Amino acid sequence: MLATRTLLSKQTLTAVSHQPACFAHQGDYGYWGNTKVAVVFSGCGWWDGSDVHEGVYTMYHLSRNGARFRMFAPNQQQMHVMDHMKKQPFSGENRNMMIESARFIHGEGKRQIQDLSTLDVNYFDAVIFPGGHGIVKNLSTFTKDGKDCKLHNDVARVLKEFHRSRKPIGLASMAPVLACRVLPNIEVTMGYERDESTRWGNWPQTNLVQAVKSMGARHVVREPYISFQSSVQAYVDEKNKVVSTPSFMWETDYHYHYIFDGVGNMVKHVIRLSAKKE
Repeated sequence: MLATRTLLSKQTLTAVSHQPACFAHQGDYGYWGNTKVAVVFSGCGWWDGSDVHEGVYTMYHLSRNGARFRMFAPNQQQMHVMDHMKKQPFSGENRNMMIESARFIHGEGKRQIQDLSTLDVNYFDAVIFPGGHGIVKNLSTFTKDGKDCKLHNDVARVLKEFHRSRKPIGLASMAPVLACRVLPNIEVTMGYERDESTRWGNWPQTNLVQAVKSMGARHVVREPYISFQSSVQAYVDEKNKVVSTPSFMWETDYHYHYIFDGVGNMVKHVIRLSAKKE
């Protein structure tokens, strides 16, 4: 009997090892490859593009939860290039958002990252926007125009098309500003509504919260970490299929694992909603 079990185990392992990865890897909401997600970047770096941690955490959790993803960015110049140590713009320097976003990829660049203008909603089940100041500088004119900002044409198109198609939209840190500007009556979280500095960190970007509220969105307070007051690090607008997480709206020097968990929570809900039949 033991010999038979051993033989069957070896045969099973051999069979699985020769199958494509989509048969061997199962996430929480289905087999690997069943969910296809577009991830939209705005450069590379918190102060002038997409936050590195939020971008990488998003891709990690998509992979861990059994989804395929494709990266997109506008093939245009970004607003400016920031010195991330001095937090000041470099004089006379500019960079292309798509080329900068390619820093996130491995392998063949043109195959793994594409011009945002080519993103077709029909080929994807969901879209996710990692945060960073590229949201308010490159994908919109929020830095200049505040609540009356204009969105990059393709950003507005993508958000409207996914919303119209009832496909989920994931948003991290500053990214809810984009959705709230073009989608009516949605519900999001960007964390706290006041800058309540504590030993855990502080909330220096609460002006964005007030802006999304003035755009007509409902803001829901959420912690970036597990607490007795709030056991979730993301908020799900089930009606509109919009999922948001505070991420680095919460400025912390050490507690990156909470940001990691919050992005993971957002990704899991995006995948869950993409599998939800209506």
